[in-house]
Amino acid sequence: MKMNVCCVCWALGLVLLITISSEAQDVIAHPEHCCFNFVSMKIPANKIIKVDKLDGRCPKQGFVVTTEAGKKICFEKFPSSFGKR
Repeated sequence: MKMNVCCVCWALGLVLLITISSEAQDVIAHPEHCCFNFVSMKIPANKIIKVDKLDGRCPKQGFVVTTEAGKKICFEKFPSSFGKR
């Protein structure tokens, strides 16, 4: 009987450890937005709503430009064509 209780406690402890471990992996922060394809086209400065730098954890670095139309476009380099508004 003592052996069965020990086995049950050991099994429950293992299940608890696996549960905590898998939940901890979900907590690890992932970048919200990364780009894998970049464009080099020019966008008129008056059409740009905002420019955000990609998260440093993304595999490729660059910028996301949000246009008036709500499109998000990825650029590898901050285009000088944006100019100042």
